[in-house]
Amino acid sequence: MTNSTALEIANRTMEISTLPEVTIQIVEVVQDPRSTAHDLHKIVRNDPALSARVLRVVNSAFYGLPGQIGSIDRAIMLLGLNAVKNIAIAASIGKMFKTSVMCDDFSGKDLWTHSVAVGATNKLITASIGLLLPDEAFLAGLIHDIGLVAIMQCHAGDIPRIVELTKSGIPFTQAERQVIGSDHQEVGAALTTKWKFPRSFQYVTGFHHNPADLAKENRLLTTVTYISDTVCAREDIGMKITVETEEISQEILDEIGISTKQLDEITGQIEKELELVRELVE
Repeated sequence: MTNSTALEIANRTMEISTLPEVTIQIVEVVQDPRSTAHDLHKIVRNDPALSARVLRVVNSAFYGLPGQIGSIDRAIMLLGLNAVKNIAIAASIGKMFKTSVMCDDFSGKDLWTHSVAVGATNKLITASIGLLLPDEAFLAGLIHDIGLVAIMQCHAGDIPRIVELTKSGIPFTQAERQVIGSDHQEVGAALTTKWKFPRSFQYVTGFHHNPADLAKENRLLTTVTYISDTVCAREDIGMKITVETEEISQEILDEIGISTKQLDEITGQIEKELELVRELVE
C-alpha cells in the first residue's frame, strides 16, 4: 500500500513537472483496446517534435528496420502502438532528470546515465531470454528510479542526509524512509499509477529493489530490472548509491532463465548497447 507521504510527493511532482498532454493522450489511447494506429496517428501528427523523434527512432539501429521510413503513419504501423507510446514517455521523462548536483555521489546527470544504462541492460537481458519486448524492457529500466526524481524535486534539501546515512551502512530505501517518511519505490509506484502507466511499469518502479515481494506471475520485468540495476552499479555506470546489494543470487538468475555466463556476456555488451538506446532518449 502506498503511504500518504508517497502520494503527497507524487502529487507535488505532477504540479512541478507533469507529463505533456500529448504523452498522456498517447498513454490513454494505447491502453484502450478499441484504439487503432489511425487514432494514434491523429495525436502524433499534431506534435512536430514527437513526429520527428518517431521517424528518427524508426530509422535508427535500435529497431534495425530495412530502408528509410518517411511517413508517420507507416512508422506507427511498423513500430506498433506500444513502441510509439514508449518513445513519447521516454522523451517526456528525460526532461525531469535535468537537475543540479545534490551532493557528492548524487546528481541528476548521474542518475540519468544510470537509468539509461539499466534500460539498455534490460533490453539485452530480455533478448537473451527470448522475451521480445525491447522497447518496453528499455523503458522499464529508464523509469525504474522515477520516484527518486520526484524526491529530488520535492525534498532536495533532504538528499544529503539520505546519502550520509547510506554511506554509514543503512540501505538507501531505509534511509529515505527515515528522513522523509517514504522511499523512491513507493513514490515511483504512486507516480506511475497517477500517470496511468501500464501495471508492469508500476511494479518495476515500486519493487525493483525487492521483486520477490510481488506475486511470481507479476515480477519477470521487475526481476530483470533488479538484475540490471545491480549490474550497472557494479560496472560503475552513473549513480550507484541507491543499489542496496551488489549480489545477484543464482536463484534470481534461475527464475528468469539466464546463466552467469550469459550475464557476463551481456555485461560486456552494455557500452555498445548504450549507443543504440540513446536514439530513444537524446
